[in-house]
Amino acid sequence: MPKTPLHPSPPPLEANDVAIVGGGTVLWFVAFLVLLPFQGTLSDHGHGTWPWICLSGGLLGLIGLWYCRARRDAIARSRAAEAEAAARENDGPGNGQNQATRSD
Repeated sequence: MPKTPLHPSPPPLEANDVAIVGGGTVLWFVAFLVLLPFQGTLSDHGHGTWPWICLSGGLLGLIGLWYCRARRDAIARSRAAEAEAAARENDGPGNGQNQATRSD
């Protein structure tokens, strides 16, 4: 069988991670609030941990939300630093203008 040529991997898709994690976190807290009034009935049927599982999912979602926001901000800072470095490189002394006579 002939080998197919390998194609380079596409760049990763950008997603709004903060909105996705925030939505999931809200759903966990809503599930906790919905199940809380039924704690007695759930306990009678052996499912008394369900509200607490939802609460822990919501709390872990808050940690995930913090992480996603910190990651998003770090990526933005990195891109800004790269853009600034590229701009500085383009304004450097090798661009054909005399630095002493250049008017900014």
